[in-house]
Amino acid sequence: MAQSTKRYTPNNGRSGELNQRSEFLKLLEKITEMGDDGIIVFDHNSRIEFANQMAADIFGISKEDLLKSKFYQLIGRADQEFLADILSRGRDVGQKICAELTIRTSRGEDKEVEVCVAPTETENGSTRVYTYIRDITERKLYEKELRTSEEKYRNLFESVRHGIYISTKEGRFLDCNPALLEMLGYDSKEEFLQIDIVKDLYLKPEDRIAFQKLIEEQGFVKDLELQFKKKNKEIITVLLTAHVRRENGEIVGYQGIIVDITERKRMEKELRDTNQFLMRLIESSVDGIIAADTEGKVLIFNKGAENILGYKAEEVVGKMNIKSIYPPGVAREVLKKLRSPDYGGVGKLTSFPLMFRRKDGELIEGDLSAAIIYDEHGRETASVGIFKDLRERLSIERELRKTQEALLQSEKLAAMGRLTSQIAHELNNPIYGIMNTLELLKSEIPPDSKRRKVLELALAETVRLSDMLRSMLSFSKPEEEERRPTKINDLIEGILLVMEKQMRESNITVSTSFDKDLPEIMVSTNQMRQVMLNMIKNAMESMPQGGNLFIKTFYNADNVMIIIRDTGVGIPESIRDKIFDAFFTTKQKVKGVGLGLSVCYGIIKDHGGEIKVESEVGKGTHFIITLPIKGGK
Repeated sequence: MAQSTKRYTPNNGRSGELNQRSEFLKLLEKITEMGDDGIIVFDHNSRIEFANQMAADIFGISKEDLLKSKFYQLIGRADQEFLADILSRGRDVGQKICAELTIRTSRGEDKEVEVCVAPTETENGSTRVYTYIRDITERKLYEKELRTSEEKYRNLFESVRHGIYISTKEGRFLDCNPALLEMLGYDSKEEFLQIDIVKDLYLKPEDRIAFQKLIEEQGFVKDLELQFKKKNKEIITVLLTAHVRRENGEIVGYQGIIVDITERKRMEKELRDTNQFLMRLIESSVDGIIAADTEGKVLIFNKGAENILGYKAEEVVGKMNIKSIYPPGVAREVLKKLRSPDYGGVGKLTSFPLMFRRKDGELIEGDLSAAIIYDEHGRETASVGIFKDLRERLSIERELRKTQEALLQSEKLAAMGRLTSQIAHELNNPIYGIMNTLELLKSEIPPDSKRRKVLELALAETVRLSDMLRSMLSFSKPEEEERRPTKINDLIEGILLVMEKQMRESNITVSTSFDKDLPEIMVSTNQMRQVMLNMIKNAMESMPQGGNLFIKTFYNADNVMIIIRDTGVGIPESIRDKIFDAFFTTKQKVKGVGLGLSVCYGIIKDHGGEIKVESEVGKGTHFIITLPIKGGK
């Protein structure tokens, strides 16, 4: 179907021309009303000749009122001068000029508008200006919000303390924040953006390949642990979280966050090392160490506990209740003592003798030290105990008691021997005098005389008495025990070990200073043990209210020295020279026969050594024992 086209062309008649012109103007006006832009035409006097409805809406007045106005009255003076200026420039160059202005509507609202003016010259030489006005208030508001948003995110980008970056797929950085520069030790962004990521950043180039493969498969990576090189070649450990960047559906690079966890890794390593050290410390203890939760379930069971109780850790941890180790009712008693302030303080049990039950049912004599573990709120979370096997020590203590009893008996025998020796010495001289006198008388009496026989009988009895005295002297000085190389430090440590409980119960603190290089000396081990035991026992008894006992060993070219110093009652100067005499004692309550120090003195002297004493009443006593390294006589 053919379409007809109406053409607006002038005809020869004047009225036809006017009609066509009128229709043409109406059509143009209709077209101007269809657009989104306001259109105003004004003359050189600023009188508005034409305006569409959109222009009226923009200025907030009716179209009729708009057509009665002058254009420059609708805008401010500053904008009027500005437009006048650009109109003059636009006419000179013959082009349309646009500018953004702010107008105030009749309702007092400010609007952002874009104004484009196109001045033309009419046939009569006057100026007509075609003006296009577009309301850009919403666009300007959006641009402002966009600038604010960009500024906010730029501030966030710049101020966040973790490293943020944008990079290319090929291995160059496009942007980064100051935190990343600081993290990697670069002074300027320009320098940093020039580095090669693979060569200059990754410690292991293969990690970059693995990162690209992973991120391109998933589209992202989260908390990927890597090692980077700083500018100064220092190695740091980081966590990398990143996403791919796409353009037109293609991956062109990556962007993400880098967190430096070097310090955290160092602290984690220190924590691991500390835990391992503590576990090795626990495992290496010869004492049994057992920890249990508040329900009694065993959490820690070390090698010492395995050796003492006969269980393996895997049999106990998480499977056995701590009550199984104690005899019936003892676990409750231990917990009661732990919560009491009377046994070392609340939450602590310093020492508790008790019996442990081994896996095979055997009961072991031992000692328990324990503590309750609390959380930060003071609630009980667990308990830990140290179990000591005292079988060997108790056996030694029993032997010690036997030795002490034997020592007491030995002191009595020694006293008897010395008394016998003194009697024998006292009787020997007059006996020999009697024997000599009888021999002289014998020479003056004839052999066949009856008195001679009586004299010989008296002489024989006197010889028999002399032999008896000689036997008594032999009994008072028995043969010496064989001497062998002996470590004095070990001998003293053994005595202190078995006397530890007595010292603790007597509130005596023992400290030692042993020369590790102390040479062995030739002594009678039993006699020297008797000396050290007696000296330490005397020192302990001199401190009835407790105190400090200090023992030191050292040596020079010829001798080994042993110092035994206590903080006891001391020895008055008036009796200091008598303490090594037989039967002399300062003890108010009889605990021996006064021969202890006398016997010690005799043994030391017999070994070629000497013993000296220094003392001050109320401050303590200081014994110095010297023994030859090469052995005594």
